[in-house]
Amino acid sequence: MSPEEQDQVRARQKSRALVTGLLLGFLAILFFAITLAKIGASHNI
Repeated sequence: MSPEEQDQVRARQKSRALVTGLLLGFLAILFFAITLAKIGASHNI
């Protein structure tokens, strides 16, 4: 594999890792928001 191909593979891996990290962060924030909403809803009963 040539150095140019290795650079392309690394760039794809980096972008894929970035997207995966952002998605994981979004899911964590979403679960936290849902938890807060459920706690707030049960507190008002």
